[in-house]
Amino acid sequence: MSLAPISVRDLLGHPGASREVTLRGTLDGLATEVVAVPDDAPIQAELLLESVIEGILVSGRLSGTFRLVCSRCLVGFESPFELTVHELFVIDPEEDADDYPLDPEAGIVPEQMVRDAVGVHMPFAPLCRPDCEGLCETCGGNRNLGECPGHDALDPRFAVLSGLFPSTTDDTDDRN
Repeated sequence: MSLAPISVRDLLGHPGASREVTLRGTLDGLATEVVAVPDDAPIQAELLLESVIEGILVSGRLSGTFRLVCSRCLVGFESPFELTVHELFVIDPEEDADDYPLDPEAGIVPEQMVRDAVGVHMPFAPLCRPDCEGLCETCGGNRNLGECPGHDALDPRFAVLSGLFPSTTDDTDDRN
């Protein structure tokens, strides 16, 4: 099930006329490596359709759920989202314009608008919580869950670097 087209024949050519609609549907395949809009979780759209001289102005609120993977600890979690849209649908959009086309049957097909709006708001590097400690680089344990026992040993690959900056607490002042 996707977002159904909306007939706007009653609004076209009547600037100032408006109508509110509520849509509920899914968006298949909208995902990145760390964020997805679940195929089984509907997106709700509460939209105001306003007839303007250029076409139909669509504004309103979109809400749904993201399935995310924390970029620090790799734990999966869900988070709700809510965003606003304000887009123009026109009969004959210009090639380089940001407007959406009206369907030849005088309808709005909202799916691409919703995909664009939700896609732009998908987080690039989601965190399960602001203070996420992530995974231990030595053992791979999740520090949030206490899976890392702590590591005092210096990685042998970096042992050569330990002599570059000698500790100032061990130095004595021999200038007297």
